[in-house]
Amino acid sequence: MTQIDLTITPTLVADQVFDVLRSRILTGELAAGFPLRVRDVAAMVGTSVMPVREAIRRLEESGLATRVPHKGAVVRKFSVSELIHIYHVRTLLEVQAARRGAERVTDKDLAEMQAACDRMLQAVAEERVSDALDDDEVIHRTLYTAGGNPVLTNVIETLWLQCRPYKVIGAAEAIANQDSSLWTSQQAIVDAARSRDAETTSELIDQSLASALHRLERRLIPSDASERDQESMVAKSR
Repeated sequence: MTQIDLTITPTLVADQVFDVLRSRILTGELAAGFPLRVRDVAAMVGTSVMPVREAIRRLEESGLATRVPHKGAVVRKFSVSELIHIYHVRTLLEVQAARRGAERVTDKDLAEMQAACDRMLQAVAEERVSDALDDDEVIHRTLYTAGGNPVLTNVIETLWLQCRPYKVIGAAEAIANQDSSLWTSQQAIVDAARSRDAETTSELIDQSLASALHRLERRLIPSDASERDQESMVAKSR
């Protein structure tokens, strides 16, 4: 893991540790449930425990980590029902943000969205999962920001952070299986926004999120059920 420069101030060291851990979580390198033991993390990044404690606290505040009784902090793992709730909220907010954005988007915004779409497709072709997801978010962020409500955009981005580890898994599987459905809506969204068609743009966002939720449910429900079955068997054996 990246080594931290200890010659800088403690606050900046904590910032660096946070950035390293956040990056590893968002790329899926630190999977859901991974234990964030202070001394282990300090050894990984080559720093003292104090900035690590601060960085982990910030991960908890941002929703990327949670504290488990008797275990300490771990990379946050969402249940299927929690993810469904997140996607329902995302849909409510992003459909509205897309409608506002399509009504106000500029030619400069559209150029940025198209460039991000082109980069995304190239990243998919080269199997660069994290880069593809980054550019996908650029497309949506540019559209939503055009709507002129920074509070709305910030809330949406917070929800993106919470979903990102699961999006990485889904995107990696889609690329490995040559499933292009994950990457087809973005160009349609750019085209609808270029036409200033707020209704179609918002409908495409709605459909895209519904499709993403369906993929998550299809992938996670069997494993979630398996975990419950295992817990039931353990309980019966006691």
